[in-house]
Amino acid sequence: MALLDENRLFSPDPVLRGLSRSLYDSVRDLPIISPHGHTDPQWFAENAPFPDPARLFVTPDHYVFRMLHSQGVPLEALGVPRSDGGETEEDPRAIWRLFASHYHLFRGTPTRLWIDHALQDVFGITDRLSSQTADVIYDRIDDCLKQDAFRPRALFERFNIEAISTTESAIDDLKWHRIIRDSEWDGKVITAYRPDAVVDPEFSGFAENVEKLGEMAGEDATTWQGYLAAHRNRRAYFKEFGATSSDHGHATARTEDLPQDVAAALFDKALRDVCTEDEADAFRGHMLTEMARMSLDDGLVLQIHPGSARNQSDEIMARFGRDKGYDIPTRTDYVHALRPLLNAVGERSDLTIILFTLDETSYARELAPLAGVYPALKLGPPWWFHDSYEGMTRFREMVTETAGFYNTVGFNDDTRAFCSIPARHDVARRVDCAFLANLIATGRLAEDEAFEVAHDLAYRLAKQAYRL
Repeated sequence: MALLDENRLFSPDPVLRGLSRSLYDSVRDLPIISPHGHTDPQWFAENAPFPDPARLFVTPDHYVFRMLHSQGVPLEALGVPRSDGGETEEDPRAIWRLFASHYHLFRGTPTRLWIDHALQDVFGITDRLSSQTADVIYDRIDDCLKQDAFRPRALFERFNIEAISTTESAIDDLKWHRIIRDSEWDGKVITAYRPDAVVDPEFSGFAENVEKLGEMAGEDATTWQGYLAAHRNRRAYFKEFGATSSDHGHATARTEDLPQDVAAALFDKALRDVCTEDEADAFRGHMLTEMARMSLDDGLVLQIHPGSARNQSDEIMARFGRDKGYDIPTRTDYVHALRPLLNAVGERSDLTIILFTLDETSYARELAPLAGVYPALKLGPPWWFHDSYEGMTRFREMVTETAGFYNTVGFNDDTRAFCSIPARHDVARRVDCAFLANLIATGRLAEDEAFEVAHDLAYRLAKQAYRL
């Protein structure tokens, strides 16, 4: 028996299901545009086999290990590396068995849908994962991973990925992207400029990071003008490796447009590590406006990912470091927070600013009205905790009435889990087609228009917004 229902996520109503199915069949095989994510460029540079099922599905994926940890499973038992040098489980089969024995925890979640999709469509598995089937499924995946057809580049082509963007720190040397670029492979793997480590005074090692930024850019980044020049230099370097966007993961959506002498004074305080919490937030906010102005010069799309209380657990941060499942959504203001940025550049139609949120209450109240009037603004798709059937449906319901479809940017998967990429895009295409089917059935959209919109949401809008 197949793991997946062919009509999953479509309405049980026969009319709506038929419309959804027709729309979906017209877009299901379109190439994947993956303009924002966190896959490892080393995979595509070296094209080495993925080592084992545990390190493909479990250890790198915080969607997976945070759920198990919530039920008392130590991260060490899942092979998550400890930054403090402590011991962790190294036997991949033991990790897989532990994962399989807890697979029931994912019932009804998008993670379950993504993993079942990968098991069935990528590895040809139709048995449900459990303690009883763990070893058989492990062996099947392990055998596949030894074959050339399951190496990263082959899967990239099999998944029909037209372009994928990874995300690198402003002080990354882009070694792996250079290897990809200099290889004979023609897969389009580009980078994105992520300057958090050198624009956030509260980021660990901020002053040292800024010094490294200056060294890499050939500028004295300890001076305000040298610091800005270093960013321009590094952005140009990232563009050499295909970058079309910058990405900013700030705690709030606050922006500022400060006088240059005030910004310089804040920068000096940041380097000396004497900023107050409010001053650090103000500096981050000002740098968003500086980055937007740089985008007017170099064309990079500006992505703002605010509203996550990062690394909530001091203990987990100390033992395992960043990005270990303890980032929690918070309430986020956009109307007042974005006003300085929008007063500075919001009317520019030659600039693209893509907004994301973890605060769904802001969709209808703030984000859709903002994107529905400012030429520079577009809305990113449901992100992180909300990239689910329910989250995507709520997004379309709350945003479309004010911002329409064409002030959104299609879908991006924002994932570290490579084999989940086709599954995530498939879910987005199904949800959007189901939403469009309802518009047809209620007389709000002509059927021929719905087919055009389905294509735009699945492919064209992401390609256009990210300048791919």
